[in-house]
Amino acid sequence: MSSFIIMALVGVTVTLLIYGGNFVSRDLAKKYRETFTHAAKVSLSDMFLFIEPQKLFMLNIVGMVVLFFIVWAYSGAIVLAIILVSIFAFLPPYFYRYLQRRRNKLFIKQLPDALNMVCASMRSGASLTNALEAMVQEQEAPVRQEFSLFLREQRLGVDFNEGLNNMLTRIPELDLKLVVSGMQISKEVGGNLAETLERLADTLRRKLEMEGKIDALTGQGKMQGIVMTALPVFIGFILYHMEPVHMTRLFTEPMGWAVLAITAIMLYVGYIFIRKIVNIDV
Repeated sequence: MSSFIIMALVGVTVTLLIYGGNFVSRDLAKKYRETFTHAAKVSLSDMFLFIEPQKLFMLNIVGMVVLFFIVWAYSGAIVLAIILVSIFAFLPPYFYRYLQRRRNKLFIKQLPDALNMVCASMRSGASLTNALEAMVQEQEAPVRQEFSLFLREQRLGVDFNEGLNNMLTRIPELDLKLVVSGMQISKEVGGNLAETLERLADTLRRKLEMEGKIDALTGQGKMQGIVMTALPVFIGFILYHMEPVHMTRLFTEPMGWAVLAITAIMLYVGYIFIRKIVNIDV
């Protein structure tokens, strides 16, 4: 009788655990999907990339499944495959951030030439709106996209300062903030806006030249950081093929998982320190 009660209690416990795990997993999957699609929609729309977030989510799920089976088939360690898939699940926001930084950098690089074109048009007698329209027709993305959106907002009745602030919200760069502040002050106080834009373009161009020199001088240090971070991974890959029996313990035993985790943390911290040393703000 007592054994029957114990078995019944065990059965009820297992059933509750399975039901609770199913409920929690469905809730987490729903939250992950909502977070992923919302981040994709906001980030991609800010970059004028109109891609369906649901399709990106499905591609992300397919990539996670493929990565899981590839790692499991290659290493034979299901725990390692789960860890890598978990890391892969949190990578999309960082990828969006990388694309946003690259687009912002290209925008700032194009900005001095765009300002010079606006300045030249205004000196020839065109208004600011006409000068911006002429610049939009000649320039490439992302400058064309941002100022084209600014002009559309102006046609819909958005205030001049509010339109510039919206652009600054999409591209929160100090160089653009300098340009926006100069245009807003010149618009409110008055004065020669063409001369103001010319001076801003010259300042931005000199700043870009200085940043280019700094990037050239610190390029070797950045490459050393990448090489020093990737070197232990490369050595581990070679040793895995030379001594598969001993190296497999890193992926199949708890002590090996701890060693991998500590190694990954130390490599990441070392890479961050190197980046901080060679990253010089102007």
